[in-house]
This record gives sequence, structure tokens and C-alpha cells, in this order.
Amino acid sequence: MLSRARNISQSKLKPIFHESFLTKITSPHLQLHPTKALKAPTTSSFSFFSSQPTNTAPPPLSSSLALTRDGNYDEATPKLTVCPGCGVLMQDTNPKQPGYFIRPSQNLNKVRKSHLVHVANESEFSNSLKKGGLVVFEAENETSEVKKHEKPVVCARCHALRHYGKVKDVTVENLLPDFDFDHTVGRKLMSASGARSVVLMVVDAADFDGSFPRKVAKMVSDTAEENERAWKEGKSGNVPRVVLVVTKIDLLPSSLSPTRFEHWVRQRAREDGISKITKLHFVSAVKNWGLKSLIDDVVDLAGKRGNVWAIGAQNAGKSTLLNAIAKSVDAGRGGDGEEKNIVSHLTEAPVPGTTLGIVRVEGVLPAQAKLFDTPGLLHPNQITTRLTREEQKLVNINKQLKPRTYRIKAGHSIHIAGLMRMDVEESSVESIYVTVWASPYLPLHMGKTENACTMVEKHFGRQLQPPIGEKRVEELGKWVRKEFHVSGSSWDSSSVDIAAAGLGWFSVGLKGEAALSVWTYEGVDIVLRNALLPYRSQVFEVAGFTVSKIISKADQSLNKSKRLNESQEETKGTRRSNTSEIFIIND
Repeated sequence: MLSRARNISQSKLKPIFHESFLTKITSPHLQLHPTKALKAPTTSSFSFFSSQPTNTAPPPLSSSLALTRDGNYDEATPKLTVCPGCGVLMQDTNPKQPGYFIRPSQNLNKVRKSHLVHVANESEFSNSLKKGGLVVFEAENETSEVKKHEKPVVCARCHALRHYGKVKDVTVENLLPDFDFDHTVGRKLMSASGARSVVLMVVDAADFDGSFPRKVAKMVSDTAEENERAWKEGKSGNVPRVVLVVTKIDLLPSSLSPTRFEHWVRQRAREDGISKITKLHFVSAVKNWGLKSLIDDVVDLAGKRGNVWAIGAQNAGKSTLLNAIAKSVDAGRGGDGEEKNIVSHLTEAPVPGTTLGIVRVEGVLPAQAKLFDTPGLLHPNQITTRLTREEQKLVNINKQLKPRTYRIKAGHSIHIAGLMRMDVEESSVESIYVTVWASPYLPLHMGKTENACTMVEKHFGRQLQPPIGEKRVEELGKWVRKEFHVSGSSWDSSSVDIAAAGLGWFSVGLKGEAALSVWTYEGVDIVLRNALLPYRSQVFEVAGFTVSKIISKADQSLNKSKRLNESQEETKGTRRSNTSEIFIIND
């Protein structure tokens, strides 16, 4: 074969040598070196329960792939490839179906064959080849370098969210069925036998009541009471442990007392359905606050074989929290940031519903304990669920909250964008203090209640956004009213909050009583509660429009442009005047 290779073209030479080197050598003149063994090329694929990066893309899946959100929580499920970012089953055949991904190019073969030199470029064959020995080069070092810097293969939706912050085609994910929490997670939590269950209940600090999973809380509490009674009777009783995690505490003012906040959270959680909290943690995934103590408690409660389920509403911050936990655990074990021992690839994006299926996070818990991220629970009572992506960007709170306070009398109203309004109908005192806690990108308006109807017709969708555009006002639904009677005992601090799920809240401070009406779109949950933040601003807002930061910056840019144009016009006018004076002098 070697002699024939010298007389053929270069294009035909490569396949001959490739096949002869990678197949079993039977020629008596070309035997393997006795100390070396020719290794067949190996390929690795996604492990069913693993979210670690791999050397190759997932195997091709059938075009008739079942649409499901079960992800990879159950070992009895067939071993289909799951997106490590969102948990959807992946496929590479139909871009109009969920889980579509583009198979990456196989660059690994180039590394493995990089030591092969074209025969025509060699002056002579190597001495080892002449002597009948074949030297096999080890490419493990190169492949390990490739693996170190290799990115995980995720679905097209996760890729778009990570790089562009939006989903190109939202209709694709709508093909998936609703996440059946009771079927997947609920039945495991309610089981009296099996592995120990730990519920990591994640709640947004800036939207506590709106993001609180009341249905799950009631189910877990009822199961815990029932199984505890069975355990006391000597029967099998798996009592689920509840770890309440309040995330995004960096969005709350630093002046908030931790003791006051803990008391407030426990009271609200009890009223929202949790009978017993095993552990309570306040964390910030962005600032890495409180992660270490949370990890220690979760590891201790899970034991060697327990299952930990991260549960919460959409956009509550579950995936961001679990990614931060994985990084914290890896740093504690000596990860240097370049070559991580623990890799969590959960997709993070400031849009609700990022996680589509159950995703197991590897390496965080010791022994055989398992940690799962679950799809965000849909809370239709949150106003953000009916907003567009652009409107959600204005409503979502991503910076530390700051108070905007009004001193108003009966007969006046305050609007938060075109989403919520509060009327002071009656009051036993001359005036009350109302503080708005919401995104700084939302414009406000204070005026007489008798003019409130004209605000909807003239300013909703324009000066008061969201909704963005007049058509969106009609699409959001009917504007409804709820009545509240409040009382307070101090002018110096707020007594009660009136909160809208997914938006923000009014804090009311007064020394007396008042009758209030709150308007918002039908179906949005409105809650009356004790004041979370009793503080108010020292500088009061004035009547009329209080523009948001976005509108303020736009106005500043527009005014700057106008001033620049006016300055240029004045300069041109001065030049024309000077020119005419020169002509007069010459005459």
C-alpha cells in the first residue's frame, strides 16, 4: 500500500491513510508497537442527568418527539437529551418545534488528526514506520484543552435569550403543554415513602405577595401535617422540609431592619399558607449575600439521598439563584474560575418563563442527593403576565427601590403609569402621606379624582406607559375598582401597604382613618398588608406628571439638541449681522 501511495494524487491519498491507520492492521509487516495499543476514537454525549459540557453535540432525536416539560427529573424516563439551559427535550429536525438546536461543527477531529502529515510533503517515511512499528500519538492533552473552553450545547431559544435577551418566535414555546406541577413534583412531595424531600421555595423580595406560590405552600403544608401524624403512629411518613428563600434583597433599601424584615416575612408567609418554615434565608444572587449559610442548611436537610426542589413563580430568580449556588460551592472546593469543577448552565433572562422543563443541577449536593430547577409557576394574578416584553422591561424592578412620596387630600388620585390608580375618597384628617414603591422607569401622576376619567382617554398609552400605545389599553382588559378602609397612628411612618401583584405598592401613612379606592385591570391581585418599608421621602412630589428616568433622559437629550440648534442659529445670525456691518463701513 505504501508503494502505491507514492504514485497516486494527493486527493486520494488522505482517505487511504486515514482508513488504514484507524482500522485493524492485519499486515505482518506493520504490527503495533508492543507497548502501545491503538485506541478507537471515543465520543461522549450528554448524560441524561448531567448539565455538564461535552465534547460532542447531542444525538439526533426523532422528529416525532413528544412535547413535554418533564425534563430529566425521573430516572425511569428514556434517556433523551435535555437542554441544560431550560430543561426542554432537544431536537435538530424542526425549527418550528420546541427544543430545536443547531448541531455544532465537529472541530475535535481536526485536533485528533493534527499530528498526521501528508505523505507527499515528507522527504521520506519515518524510521519507525520502516522498521514495522507504528507510533500512535496521544491527543488527550489537546482534547482536554478543547473541552476546557467548550460551551454547552443549548436550544435555539436559550441561545437567543442569552445573547439577545429575547425569544425570536414565542409561538414555538406555546406548543408545549402547561407545566403539570402536581403530576411531576407534587406527587413526589406528597408521597409518604421514598427519598427525603426539601422544598426550596423562592420568593421575590420586591414582589413578595405576587410571587409567593400559595398553591404549593398549601399542598406542602397539608402533606407535612398528614405525614407527620402517620410518622407518629409508626407508619411511613416522609415530611417535606420547607426552606423559604427571599431573593433579590439587594433591591430593598439598606436602611431596612433585618429583624423587622424577618418578622414581616414570617407573618406574610403564614397568612399566605405556610404552616411551618424549617429554615428562612435572605439572599442576593447578584451580590452573593447569604449563599453560604443557605447551602449549608440545604446540604444538611437533604442528607445523602434527598431531593431538593427549587420552586417559585416565573421570574422570581430560581435559575439565577441556583447558578450562584453552583459557583459558590465550586469556589469553596477550590475552583479557580477557569476550570470549574461544578458547571451550571441554567439560562438567566429578565423575562418570565425562562425555564421550560425540570433540570437537574449536578455536583452541588454531596453523595446521591439531587437538586432540581423547575419551571416557573404561572401566576395569572401578576400584571406582568399580560404585558409585552418591552412593557415588562419598564415594570421589572432591577435597581434598589427609592421612595416617591405625595402629600395629598381627599378628592385626589395617584396613577402608577397606566396600570394602577389610588383615590383618596374620604379621610378623617386633612391630608395623608402616600409613598409609591415601584420601578423608577414608571411615570407617576397626581391630580384631582374628578379628572381621572380623562386621564384614561388622553394619557394612557402616551404619557402614562405602560401600556405602550392606545391599542394596548383595550387589550389589557377592564378597569375595575376595589375599596379599602385603612387607619394609622403616626405621621412619621407608613402604616399599611396596598400592593398590586407584579407591579409595586402604595404605602399609606396617616394619624387617623381613610377610605381608599384602588383601580387596576381585572384579575390583578390587590393585597392590603402591614407596611414593608415604613419610610418616606423627605422631598415630596408635586402635582401633575412625574416622568420616569427613561422619559427624563429622552427629554434631556431632546433639550440638549434643541439648545445646540438654537446656539448654531444664533451664531449664524451674528455672522450675518457682522458681515452686513462690514459692507456698510466699506461703502
